[in-house]
Amino acid sequence: MSKIVVTEFVSLDGVFEDPHLWHFPFFNDAAGQYKGDELQDTAALLLGRKTYEGFADAWPKMSGDEFSDKFNSMPKHVVSTTLENAEWNNSHIISGDVAAALADLKRQYDQDIYIHGSGDLANSLIQLGMIDEIRLMVHPVVVGKGRRFFSDGTSIDALKLIDVTTFDSGVVLLTLQPSTQDATADTGA
Repeated sequence: MSKIVVTEFVSLDGVFEDPHLWHFPFFNDAAGQYKGDELQDTAALLLGRKTYEGFADAWPKMSGDEFSDKFNSMPKHVVSTTLENAEWNNSHIISGDVAAALADLKRQYDQDIYIHGSGDLANSLIQLGMIDEIRLMVHPVVVGKGRRFFSDGTSIDALKLIDVTTFDSGVVLLTLQPSTQDATADTGA
């Protein structure tokens, strides 16, 4: 059974909006290799409508490399009550019982299902306890304004730190697991 994994670029002050404006100076070969490997381990994308529309406008224009070819060909599941047509290759709309649909998707795939962007969707699923893992590539920059990944009102009882990876560019990858258990349980504190 697959996991639902949120993977995001964020600044030190938590901004994830418009990463193309601030993350490229820190995106080196090692980070590119990581993101490429991550994508190869992905069975499908899970997107909110706004992110889907942006991706569907941009990605089909890119092809000819392993990353964009995989991104364009893989299954894409869009959670939306307003989107009527999902015309980007291999796209499917989820508009009914989201929890049941996601449970079915997790059983359907052997590899994980990734959420990129889609802050509203990610925050809603975090609140519902439906996210299995959160991967934040924290960039050494303070953006100062813009939408933060964890929106106001989002609360998580505890996050368990699973792994930390550092890149020479200063980016730190935090791999976290939402948990309802006390975060100090393993330390005896």
